[in-house]
Amino acid sequence: MLSRRSFCGCVTLSLAAASVLGTRAVAAECAVMTPERQDLTPDQAIARLKAGNERLVGGKTINCDLVEQIKATAAAQAPFAAIVGCIDSRVPPELVFDQRIGDIFCARVAGNFVNTDIIGSLEFATKVAGARAIVVLGHNDCGAIKGAVDHVKLGNLTATLANIRPAVAASRAKGERNAKNAAFVQAVAETNVKMAVAALTARSRVLKNRVAAGQLRIVGAMHDLATGRVNFMA
Repeated sequence: MLSRRSFCGCVTLSLAAASVLGTRAVAAECAVMTPERQDLTPDQAIARLKAGNERLVGGKTINCDLVEQIKATAAAQAPFAAIVGCIDSRVPPELVFDQRIGDIFCARVAGNFVNTDIIGSLEFATKVAGARAIVVLGHNDCGAIKGAVDHVKLGNLTATLANIRPAVAASRAKGERNAKNAAFVQAVAETNVKMAVAALTARSRVLKNRVAAGQLRIVGAMHDLATGRVNFMA
């Protein structure tokens, strides 16, 4: 039978060991991405993003020395994933997925659609720089989606929103087809993500070939502004 002193000693050692393991885990997560650490399967890349979002919504984000990461990534980069996101200030991909400097590529535009410039950027991110996954990240209550739904006209924004109009035409929901109908706005946002995902392989042989070879996975996801949670579509 353990004495009180022995029991307390065991507890102290256990807590110390847990602390060391926790410190090592944080250190591993804070280490910058290198070609060796980037060597993930596409499924592992998606799993890494999911784990990061779980840390965010669980209030367990990892705090790292960003200055040290700036120095460590100054000469080279090896991001494991790329995110196509909206410019909305509430959905910064690095924070949404609890990632750090050098971990992910981010292409952001109002309405998270894809065009030639973004597709070309993703070809670089994957074929040249080695990212294993692409996530098209939409979000609820999106201003760009609402603008496209209501045919907003405003300078160059008119042409920007035209990229979302196909998703508006393809979406269905009960009620009025305007921005006051939250269900319709959500339906358009989800359709817009799905269309962007499909466009990446339809418009890029580079991306299509990498997906076919098992070197890349492309998925859509929706971010909930109220909870921070990301729900993946596949």
